[in-house]
Amino acid sequence: MRVRIIFLLKNRGSHVPFHHQYLLAQMIKGILMKGGEEKFIKYSFYNFSGLKGQTKVSRKGLHFYSSRVTLVFSSPNKQFIDYFLMNLFEFEQVELGGLFLQPEAVELEEKVELGESLKFICISPLVILNSSFNDSSAKRFISPDTDAFSDLLYESTIGRMQAAEMFTDEQIVSFYKFQVVPDKSYLARLAAAQKKFARIYPVYDQDVKYEVRGYTFPFTLYAAKEVQEFVFHCGLGQFTHKGFGMLDVAHSNPNSRVLKYEFSYA
Repeated sequence: MRVRIIFLLKNRGSHVPFHHQYLLAQMIKGILMKGGEEKFIKYSFYNFSGLKGQTKVSRKGLHFYSSRVTLVFSSPNKQFIDYFLMNLFEFEQVELGGLFLQPEAVELEEKVELGESLKFICISPLVILNSSFNDSSAKRFISPDTDAFSDLLYESTIGRMQAAEMFTDEQIVSFYKFQVVPDKSYLARLAAAQKKFARIYPVYDQDVKYEVRGYTFPFTLYAAKEVQEFVFHCGLGQFTHKGFGMLDVAHSNPNSRVLKYEFSYA
């Protein structure tokens, strides 16, 4: 399930770095730890977007000028989502970079019908290579139209699906169909305009900073329905619980599929 957390922005015009996933990851981890439940502190099958709102770009980063900002938060585990929301809403205000945010409301995205072929857009960068200390290999560029690109995403996805313990061994074996096909016309337009779809981003793990290459482009994923649902709710690629690899369905109007969400945790 996917929810949208709406915050009141108490200091309009303030800013965060252009890429602020690591700040959100630190905030989310702190909220999970505040609740004190070990099973959720260590839980990693969730995903989130960057902050959404009216912004302007400066040398300092993204300045937010809307009265409200939104964060999309997703997990197949409703109990985990409710636990996170319960602890978040105990705060009158949370700080993110230079933003002072007051949790206000939660909306539930209505379920999207997924099939074995679906076009996605990246609403946070997609990382395909893992990283380790003092190792620059995760910054290596791999073209999205190669088999290597799909193979790396397949391996990370199947590994995470096994670790999630949501599927039988027989199901895992049956999920052999997996192919990522980029929107080549989109990539060609970016190339013609000399714009990038792959950049280097920071990610922190246990206070250690890594640098990874992230990709943002539309693509069609050919995979079993269960695989589509997993990546839609848990993200695609590496560092998904750090806010990378969040997807949305292309050519859909997200504002037309929201409901008020009442959360409770016991």
